[in-house]
Amino acid sequence: MKRVIHWFRRDLRLSDNTALSAASARAEEVVPVYIFDEAAFRSAGCSNAALAFMSSAVAALKESLRARGYELIIRRGAPETELVELCKALSAEAVFCNKCYEPEEKRVEGRVFAALNGAGFGFESFKDSVVWEEQEILTQAGKPFTVFTPYAKAWKARGMPSPRPGFTRRCARARSVEVRSHELPAEFLSPKNSELISVFGVGEQGGLALLRKFMRDRVYEYAAVRDYPAVEGTSRLSPHLRWGTVGIRTVLAELMRARAEADAPGQRKSCDVFLTELIWREFYNQILANFPHVAQRSFRPEYEAIKWSENREHFQAWCWGMTGYPVVDAAMRCLNATGWLHNRLRMIVAMFLTKDLLINWQWGERYFMQKLVDGDLAANNGGWQWCAGTGTDAAPYFRIFNPVAQGKRFDPRGEFVRRWVPELASAPPELVHEPWKDPSLLKRTGYPCRVVLHTEQRIRALELYKSARSRKAAY
Repeated sequence: MKRVIHWFRRDLRLSDNTALSAASARAEEVVPVYIFDEAAFRSAGCSNAALAFMSSAVAALKESLRARGYELIIRRGAPETELVELCKALSAEAVFCNKCYEPEEKRVEGRVFAALNGAGFGFESFKDSVVWEEQEILTQAGKPFTVFTPYAKAWKARGMPSPRPGFTRRCARARSVEVRSHELPAEFLSPKNSELISVFGVGEQGGLALLRKFMRDRVYEYAAVRDYPAVEGTSRLSPHLRWGTVGIRTVLAELMRARAEADAPGQRKSCDVFLTELIWREFYNQILANFPHVAQRSFRPEYEAIKWSENREHFQAWCWGMTGYPVVDAAMRCLNATGWLHNRLRMIVAMFLTKDLLINWQWGERYFMQKLVDGDLAANNGGWQWCAGTGTDAAPYFRIFNPVAQGKRFDPRGEFVRRWVPELASAPPELVHEPWKDPSLLKRTGYPCRVVLHTEQRIRALELYKSARSRKAAY
C-alpha cells in the first residue's frame, strides 16, 4: 500500500506497537492520527486525572514524532466520521489500529469498520494491549476460565511473545498532507494536572524510565514490600499499561531479564509475584470480554438479590475519608488528592464499603473510575467484584477484612495514616489505628467517630450474603 493511517488508541507509543509496526512494514507512508472522543471518554467514566495522563501522553507522542520530522494529526469527534474524512483527504487506502476490549470500545471499532468499509477503505485491527485474548486460553472443555489459579497456570504454560519492532518507515509530514489538526482540551494539561501525574513520568519515555528503574532494584523486593503503602514498593506502571505508553511485551521482556539476573531465590520469587499481578490484569480482561454482563451486574447472579444499604451519609463519609477508621480515611484522602491508590488500600476501602457499610459495590466502582488516573473497566470491575464477593471466587462472602487489623499489619507505625490524616499526626502508636480508645483525642483533634462498628457489621454482612444465596437456592 502507498499510504495508510495508524489510529492511536490505547497505544500511545512508538516502540513495541503491533499495528504501527505492521503499518510501517506494509505501506510506503504511515500517517499517525489521534482522535479525542470526549463523549466516549465521559460515558466510560474516565476521571480528569486519567484524561490528564492521556493528554500528556498524546502531547509527548506528538513531540516524539515531531523530533523525528513527522507530525501527529489530532482530531476531535466521532472516530467513524473523522477517519473516513481523513482517508478521503489523505488518499489513504486503509486504517490500522490496535484492538480495545471494553464493550463500548468494541462497538466503536464496529462502527469504524462499517463506515470505512462503506466508503471503500480498508480497516485492520491487531492484538496489542494483552498477551492473550479472551479465546486464546481456554479450559480443556473449550470454555473460558472463571477461576484465576488454573488460568494463571495455563497462561504461564504458553510462550511469551517478544516486543514488536519499532516504527520503521517514514510518516507523511504535515506539510505534505494539508488537513486540519486540533489541539487537546487545555484544561487537561493544566499545571495542577501536570503535578498530579508527574510521579508516573510523562508519555512513553517516562513510562520506560519508570519500568527500568523498577526492574533495576525494587522488583527484587516486590514480594516482601508490595502490600505496605508507606513504602515505595510497587511499579506504578498501571497508568502506562492503561493508556499504552508502555507495551506489555516490553514489560515482560524487562521482567524476564531481571529474573535472569537475580542473585537469590527470593529475588526470583519476587519477579514471579510481579508476573502473577500482570496475569491478573489479563484474567480480568478476558472475564470482561467473555462475560460482558459484569460491566452492569454481578458475575454471580445470586448476588443480584442482595439488599444493599442506600445510606448516602455513610457513602459520603467513605468518599471524603471521614469514616472514623484511620486506614480507610487515609486511603480515600490519598485517592482524592492524587488520583492513585495502592492496591492493598484499594482492597481495604472496597471491602469496607461493601462489607462494613453494606453499600453496593457499583457505587464504589463508579467513584474509583471518577478519580483514578489508571481507571480501567476490566481491572476496576474485577477488583471491586473480588472484594464485594460477587465475582469469580468460589466462596467470597467469607472474606471480610478487619480495617483495624489491616491498618496495623500493613501500616504498623502509622506512617501512611499520619501523612494523610493530619488529625492523627501526633497520636501515640497504640492509638493511631484505634483513636476511639481515647475519646479526648477525638475531641481534641476533631477526627470523626466511627460511622459503624466493624464487629456488628461483619455479622450483618454474612447474614446478607447468606440470605441472597438461600433465596436463589429456593427458586
